[in-house]
Amino acid sequence: MTLTSSDSLGDVDDTFVFDRLDFVDSPHEQVVFCQDAESGLKAIIAIHSTVLGPALGGTRFYPFVDERAALTDALRLSKGMTYKAAAAGLRLGGGKAVIIGDPRMLKSEALLAAYGRFVETLGGRYITAGDVGTTADDMDVIGKYTDHVTGRTIAAGGSGDSAPLTALGVFHSMRAAAASTWGSPDLAGRRVGVEGTGKVGYHLIRLLTEAGASVVACDINAEALNRATQNFPDLLPATGVIASPLDIYAPCALGATLSHQSVRDLSATIVCGAANNQLADPSVEQSMAEQGITWVPDFVANAGGLIQMAGELAHKSAADVTPRVEKIFDTVHEILEVAAIDGVSTGVSANRVADARIHAARH
Repeated sequence: MTLTSSDSLGDVDDTFVFDRLDFVDSPHEQVVFCQDAESGLKAIIAIHSTVLGPALGGTRFYPFVDERAALTDALRLSKGMTYKAAAAGLRLGGGKAVIIGDPRMLKSEALLAAYGRFVETLGGRYITAGDVGTTADDMDVIGKYTDHVTGRTIAAGGSGDSAPLTALGVFHSMRAAAASTWGSPDLAGRRVGVEGTGKVGYHLIRLLTEAGASVVACDINAEALNRATQNFPDLLPATGVIASPLDIYAPCALGATLSHQSVRDLSATIVCGAANNQLADPSVEQSMAEQGITWVPDFVANAGGLIQMAGELAHKSAADVTPRVEKIFDTVHEILEVAAIDGVSTGVSANRVADARIHAARH
């Protein structure tokens, strides 16, 4: 097993990591490239900030197009985790990891073990958890090789899958946005488009259905969509939702679905979902504002899972931290109120809250 340097990027880019725009604009404390030839592991661990505490963030196992895309994802996601923790008032920093490859073909106990040993070498600066392509069972395996892991199964002493509480946070974020936009948090009769019916999207559909909302959903994974359709008979499956007639658009798959083009096609009044890095470009938020669309910043709406992981570190169960997840409603309400009073975007308002907490901790 070897810990590689940035030379391992090969032809990932013509520039050094330090010269990349996404690194210059938001410098990271540490980026580690990990490789274990025997198991096939190729991973990148990005630590954006440890100002507020150890960097906590999930491990995404995904067949990236190339190593450049993997690095971009790790850098963007880790920065998002810094702001997510700060906005949620947690004493945690931001980090994220990606494992390159198709988990259905490459995932093995040997690979997860090798990855766990790499996490251990960081001495607690980075704490991992589940994400796209990884599960609570995977965290149990990783946890055999490092203590710096959360999101393990209840049987292994963890708090279990974080998807339900992540969905709960998104649901209450929607309610807060609805109260700000329509004068009531009631979602009954509202038409919600859920893009992505995986772990979080599935539970969000359940909550929306129970609340009386009309839900239309799509997923590139036919199996995931069929599962949701079978368990929620009133769900309307679709090949896509962003251009459908909607009150609320909920991106819950991979990020960057909101571009200037897609926003022009968007009929929803509210955008609120679980996906990270929803904006293809920061200027897209201005396009939404010009169309009268209220956007709940993703790192605020999807903080439920992180709150659960922070609770697990303090030996609390998912049930113990549920009230704090429900308070995301209050956080979103405050951000939307400040944005309206100060005449700024919701993204700027949310960033100001997070930046103030980071600045206070640094000084």
